[in-house]
Amino acid sequence: MSTDTIDNVIPPKGKPKWLRVKLPTGKKYTQLRGLVDKYDLHTICTSGSCPNMGECWGEGTATFMILGNVCTRSCGFCGVQTGRPDTVDWAEPEKVARSIKIMGIKHAVITSVDRDDLKDMGSIIWAETVKAIRRMNPETTLETLIPDFQGIEKHLDRIIEVGPEVVSHNMETVKRLTREVRIQAKYERSLEALRYLRANGVNRTKSGIMLGLGELEEEVIETMQDLRNANVDVVTIGQYLQPSKKHLPVKEFILPEQFKKYEELGLEMGFRHVESGALVRSSYKAHKHIH
Repeated sequence: MSTDTIDNVIPPKGKPKWLRVKLPTGKKYTQLRGLVDKYDLHTICTSGSCPNMGECWGEGTATFMILGNVCTRSCGFCGVQTGRPDTVDWAEPEKVARSIKIMGIKHAVITSVDRDDLKDMGSIIWAETVKAIRRMNPETTLETLIPDFQGIEKHLDRIIEVGPEVVSHNMETVKRLTREVRIQAKYERSLEALRYLRANGVNRTKSGIMLGLGELEEEVIETMQDLRNANVDVVTIGQYLQPSKKHLPVKEFILPEQFKKYEELGLEMGFRHVESGALVRSSYKAHKHIH
């Protein structure tokens, strides 16, 4: 299709109607919400107030964060606390596996803060968590949404060795804005990590970007093509929303028609799946991405 620029944004003067979501409902959601509250389970779905929580839970998918809730990096878009993290909880893999069992999760997404303070960047806990989930929930499929581990291959190898169905690492933004948006991350390092994972036995790789930070259409298309050139299979594209006034401001709200255009372009490029829409987040429809 044509890549001619269209009038694709509106100024950020209050959220547009397509960003308004209904409160999650349904029998499955209510059941899972009760279990989360009863057993004090921790999911990104609840702590991040994800707009897709009801839909995902209804399909038996949930996202869990490991390695604490304090990150060693200070990305301008992220609402996770930055600072000196707590010591590693070596019982965490079993706790996560038990949570998945209690909730009856069919497809689990595991993510984490960055742990640049650790010699292994947290990769050992990552591997142990996957192993524990496999032992306790042999029918549950897995996506690991990992940090870049500073691009160190021996840490990436630990993820490859435990064989999650999908390994994901988010680019978050276009090349020009990476230094401002991700600060301690590097565009090429993230690309190379994704390329390395795919080349060394990962069955399905995935990445995501946010829009509305001031990127140009041609830069989004360039990033999508960079991901495809790295043999990434799945891409998610969503609208950035400012977590607080301390974070980077929303420069523009992207129109639904523009998200649709990126979806069509991505499929033409050869991605297996493209999830592109204002409310799309990294784990949106994640259970479909294993196929």
